[in-house]
Amino acid sequence: MSFRAIIVDDEPLARERLRRLLAADAEIEVVRECRNGGEAITTLRQTSVDLVLLDIEMPGINGFAVIREIGAEQMPAVIFVTAHDSYAVKAFEVQALDYLMKPVEPQRLREAVGRVKDRLRSRAGGAPEIQLRTLLEKLESRTSPQKTYGERLLVPHGIKQVFVRVDEIDWIEAADYYAVLHVGSKIYTLRQTIKQLAQQLDPKRFVRIHRSAIVNLCRVKEIIHESVAENWVVLSAGQKIKMSKGGRRMLLQRSDLGRE
Repeated sequence: MSFRAIIVDDEPLARERLRRLLAADAEIEVVRECRNGGEAITTLRQTSVDLVLLDIEMPGINGFAVIREIGAEQMPAVIFVTAHDSYAVKAFEVQALDYLMKPVEPQRLREAVGRVKDRLRSRAGGAPEIQLRTLLEKLESRTSPQKTYGERLLVPHGIKQVFVRVDEIDWIEAADYYAVLHVGSKIYTLRQTIKQLAQQLDPKRFVRIHRSAIVNLCRVKEIIHESVAENWVVLSAGQKIKMSKGGRRMLLQRSDLGRE
């Protein structure tokens, strides 16, 4: 018996790892990779799928929003993928839903996929759509304190570690599993993905304008809109940084730069 699966994650390296690990399972056919929640929604509406490996934290439409949009009763089997051991993980456990912590371990993936395949073969599992709906209700009803963001980052610099004020960062560049901070004429490298670092920054002050770039809103001087596919921001120090269409929309929503 074969099972059709899609991978939903905004990080290319994360998608590649899942695809490589799933290739070892002859019963799993990865029919599509989705870079964001919007692509996932379109795929789920147009394609017959048995299993979704669904990242939770994605810019714009996150994993939970994908389920709300499609409807719990219409969703295929879901294995959540998360980088955060937060209250949400406890909720998954309570609802007997499968989840994976990043970086995904091969054995853990085999176990989760094996359980899903067993449920699909038997068409059992305790009504997954009810579990999903209950999970969403639990998360929505739970009140959490207002998130606060640090004012400084501790970063390595040669043989030292230095504190960098967050408001002095001009922009941040992705470099595989590293994030490169551009602070005036200085450059610092952190052993974090740009996605992980973005979650530590105040979204009112920093915007991810591209999968490989975050900008400090206070440093944005100009937007250049050459075509649908060619968008750029120019910072106050003169740097010109490529911006995606979704990044442009996000930038306009979170700043005083106007609307499209």
